[in-house]
Amino acid sequence: MDTEATEAVAMRGEAVFTGFAVHALDPKRRVTIPSGWRDALGGPKYVFVMADPHERCLRLLSVERMQAIQAALRAKRFADPAVAARLRVIGQNTEQLPLDVQGRIRISDRLLAFAGIAGKIAFVGAVTYGEIWAAEARGAETPVDQAALGEALAALDF
Repeated sequence: MDTEATEAVAMRGEAVFTGFAVHALDPKRRVTIPSGWRDALGGPKYVFVMADPHERCLRLLSVERMQAIQAALRAKRFADPAVAARLRVIGQNTEQLPLDVQGRIRISDRLLAFAGIAGKIAFVGAVTYGEIWAAEARGAETPVDQAALGEALAALDF
C-alpha cells in the first residue's frame, strides 16, 4: 500500500492489513510490527492480539476493530450465562498490547506457545486483521496463487 493511500485509510480509522513479512523475536521476546501495518493502524498506543479460532496462529486487531467487536457484543444479553461464558472465552484469549517507540509488542508466552512461535514470526495480511504465524508453519513467502486468489475473490462476490 503506498504512503498516500495508507494515510487516507488511517484517517478514516480503518486499518488494512496486506502483505507478508518475517521478523524475529528479540532476546526479550518482543517483535516489531511491520512498518506498513503500523502506518495503516495510524500510530496507536496499543493493539489487540487474540488466538485465531480456526488456525494455530494469532490475529492482530486494530483498536477500531476491537471497538466494533465490543459494540456488537454490547447488544448481547449479559444476564444470559451462555453469553457471559462466551465473552469470558474471548476475553481470556485476547491481549491488549502496548507498542513501544520502535513499534514492538510483547505477546504472552501462552499465546506464543499456542501459535507454536519460538523464533521467527510471519506476518500475513488478512485485509481486516493481521495474522501472526510461526514462520516455520507458514514457510517462506510463496509465489502468487492465481487460482486461490480467484476463488477467494469469487467467494466474496468480487
